[in-house]
Amino acid sequence: MWTELPDLAPRTLRNAYRNGALAPRAVIDALRVKCRSLNEEYRAFIHILDEMETEPFLRRLDMAEPDDLPLYGVPFAVKDNIDIAGIPTTAACPAYSYVPDDTATIVRQLVELGAIPIAKTNLDQFATGLNGTRSPYGVCRNSVLADFPAGGSSSGSALAVALGVASFALGTDTAGSGRIPAAYNNLVGLKATRGLLSTHGVVPACRTLDCTTLLTATASEASMLLALLAKHDMADDYSRPNPHWNGSTSFGALRPGFRFGVPDALDFAGCPESGKLFSEAVTRLEELGGIPTPIDLSSFLEAARLLYEGPWVAERYLVVQKLLKTDPNAVLPVIRNVLDAAPDYTAADVFAAVYRLQHLKTRCDVTMNGVDFVLTPSMPRPVSLAELRAEPVAANSLLGMYTNFMNLLDYAAVAVPSAFMSNGLPWGITIFGRAFTDQYLLSVADAFQRASDLSLAAGRALEPAVTTRCAGNDRARIVVCGAHLDGLALNWQMRDRGARLVRVTTTAPCYRFYVLPGGPPMRPGLERCETGGRAIDVEVWEMPSSELGSFLTQIPAPLGLGKIELSDGSVETGFICEGSALKTAKDVTATGGWRAWLASADG
Repeated sequence: MWTELPDLAPRTLRNAYRNGALAPRAVIDALRVKCRSLNEEYRAFIHILDEMETEPFLRRLDMAEPDDLPLYGVPFAVKDNIDIAGIPTTAACPAYSYVPDDTATIVRQLVELGAIPIAKTNLDQFATGLNGTRSPYGVCRNSVLADFPAGGSSSGSALAVALGVASFALGTDTAGSGRIPAAYNNLVGLKATRGLLSTHGVVPACRTLDCTTLLTATASEASMLLALLAKHDMADDYSRPNPHWNGSTSFGALRPGFRFGVPDALDFAGCPESGKLFSEAVTRLEELGGIPTPIDLSSFLEAARLLYEGPWVAERYLVVQKLLKTDPNAVLPVIRNVLDAAPDYTAADVFAAVYRLQHLKTRCDVTMNGVDFVLTPSMPRPVSLAELRAEPVAANSLLGMYTNFMNLLDYAAVAVPSAFMSNGLPWGITIFGRAFTDQYLLSVADAFQRASDLSLAAGRALEPAVTTRCAGNDRARIVVCGAHLDGLALNWQMRDRGARLVRVTTTAPCYRFYVLPGGPPMRPGLERCETGGRAIDVEVWEMPSSELGSFLTQIPAPLGLGKIELSDGSVETGFICEGSALKTAKDVTATGGWRAWLASADG
């Protein structure tokens, strides 16, 4: 039965369960055997759940049907710094191990949705590392090439998906711990906006920065999981509600004309192949309709250095300080070395660093507000296991060059496969953007993944693309046709709310155009018509969604916001007019637009 299953994609499993080709118990039993057989070589798992441990989760499904639960019978792996009640949590430190009474919120959510945890996965001890070698439970080798690491700290979680024993896996990411293993193993790694996925029941690394992450084969699977899991958690003091603009309906097709930041200087640590592959990724996004925008990454990189060179290392120290005092040898030497400086930081040091970070964030946010997202390599270049043995700190630090700043600056990020290097090793990019643009970033990752046409991890296949809706982010598009046009009397109402001009265009040729009585300022009316219409000059602007409500309340009757068809067939929100008001309005359709009417004798 098992050999007939092509992959572990949730959609594939659902169909197999629905038609009776598979049963959840058979799948979990087969995966348990596969986990055990792989573990000697890959060291991916610290604890593989036995039959008694998985039985309560499977029993929940006995009273349900595959269509009752969105994740019915879907197997997933859990990084071993995330709690499952009754099963030890080690954080890759046997002396720290404890058996929790409660299950982490995100695991509980998944179980309630029908998913089945199959194993607790290996990690860099206390999630301090980006390579997957810092564990007493063994070195996690790469899923493709044995001479390279799996990446970390969510090393075992990435391997569980890449090796085909989990549909998806939970990891954590404070400095890149979800994105680096994704890049090393041909996976998508979603480091969602801080607080979007609950961290209740997660062993902290840096409590104020930690994120629970998703490791998946495809961006569309990550989007589906995020939509199910992004719920405000009152048990997590750092949880944040998800704005409506970042819901499942924001995952869709890319609009051409998106702007993406490309760093004007990148360090590939002497690897010409990585530089070439990055250039190819830029070209691929251009072919998808993107407009590359050069940006200065220096402030981002300075923020990155604060994570380990500044007092945030003291926040990591809080978790293990008692163990370091009572049994320091229980902590790996490389981890102790990272934490050595922590007790020496003063409160003054902390505030000085916080002030510096805020200054850097102010500068970085200006850059971010000018683009839809930024593109970087996930790492300058892959490092090998031999390099990690020779230079464990320097090689690990190199991996975090383009990941460490993300949580400090409160940005969302998605690592996505981009290519395979000449030696066959996966190579990836990271797409990052403003907080709460996660579904938009996943839309970009999905389009990029489809355009790359790479073989997916564990024999997966891409699901059909979403083409019925456009991807959305934290910006609302508004079509203006009168006094709100660039430079005219009411344009300040747009600019004061942070709006930017996207393009100058026309409506579809099915509108009539009027000048309404009253003023100043004079106002236009736009009416869709069956006959006698023409294309009217308009501008498309983008405004922060958080400002849209205040803008809407200032629009006086008889005007309002509705849907307007543009010349390219797209439909956007824009100014429309109540039909009754047009009875006393002057028809100026023949002028073709507001500026032309203003320049006429009547205007």
